[in-house]
Amino acid sequence: MTVASEQLAFVFPGQGSQSIGMLRSLSEVRPEVESTFAEASEVLGLDLWRLVSEGPAEELNRTENTQPAMLAAGVAVWRIWQAESDARPAWMAGHSLGEYTALVCGGRIAFADAVQLVRMRGKLMQEAVPEGVGAMAALLSLTDEQVGHLCRELSTPDALVAAANFNAPGQVVIAGHAAAVATAVEQAKQAGAKRAMMLPVSVPSHCALMSDAAGKLRALLSSVSIAPSVVRVVHNVDVGEHPDADDLRDVLAAQLHESVRWTETVRHLVGQGVTHIVECGPGKVLAGLNKRIVPDCRSVPIHDLESFAVARELMT
Repeated sequence: MTVASEQLAFVFPGQGSQSIGMLRSLSEVRPEVESTFAEASEVLGLDLWRLVSEGPAEELNRTENTQPAMLAAGVAVWRIWQAESDARPAWMAGHSLGEYTALVCGGRIAFADAVQLVRMRGKLMQEAVPEGVGAMAALLSLTDEQVGHLCRELSTPDALVAAANFNAPGQVVIAGHAAAVATAVEQAKQAGAKRAMMLPVSVPSHCALMSDAAGKLRALLSSVSIAPSVVRVVHNVDVGEHPDADDLRDVLAAQLHESVRWTETVRHLVGQGVTHIVECGPGKVLAGLNKRIVPDCRSVPIHDLESFAVARELMT
C-alpha cells in the first residue's frame, strides 16, 4: 500500500558519514548528483565532486569541506527522490549538520546560501578550539542518565565535559576538553560501559566550547533569507518546530553548543504518526540508530542504486 505523507519522514545524516567515492553508483545513472555538487562547487570555488570522488581523505575530512560535501550529498539524493517518486514526507529532521540539509530540502533555506553557511560553520567550529585541546568520545551501554551524571560530576570550567549526542538508547557521545573527556572514558568503563572510546575528531561539537562559534554563526544567520515552512522540521536542540525565522536562526546557532537529542527526535516523529523513515545521504548510520530507537518503525537508507530501489518499493 502507498505510505501517506503524514506517515513518512525524511532524515539527513551529519558529519562522519562521508567517504571517498560516496554516491558513486547513483552518479553513474542520475545527473542530479554531479549537478548538485557542481552548484556547490561554484559557490565554494572548489571542485567538491572531485574531492568526494578522488580525495585525499584528509582533505575531505576537514570540517569546512566535510560540511558542504555532506549537505550536497543529502540534497542530491532528495532531488533524485523528487524526480522518481510521488511520495512526499510531512516531516524532516537532520542529525547535527543534517539539520541544514533538512531545511534546504524542506524549502526554508536556499541551497547556495546553505552551502556557504555550512562552510563558514565548519571554519568557525575549527577556529573555536585549537587542535588537540578538544575531544569527543562514544560511550556504549550506559543510560542517558548515567552519562549525564558522570559529566556533571567531572566537569569544571577549565576541564569541561558534557553529553553532546544522544544517538540511541545506550549510545551517547560526549565532548569537551581532551583531558576531561579522557577521564570520563575511564570513569565510564568503571561504571560498566561495554565500550568507551575516543573518536578521531578534533572539534568538540555540541558543548560549551562552541559558544563563541555559535555567537559568530548567529551573526551570519542574520543575513540568510529564510522562507516559510512547507515541511515540518523537528530540531535537535529542543525537539520542536520553529516556523518563525528569527526563532530558527536562534535554534541553529544554539545547536553548536547544545546536545543533539536524536533519540527524542525520532520518538517524537513516531509519536506524530510516522511509520516510515527514509535516510537521505551517504551511509546508513541514522537508519541503524532509528531501528534501535523505534524498532517497530520502518527505517531505510538511500545511498546507492540498490537502497534507492528498496526505499521506492517500500513507499508503493
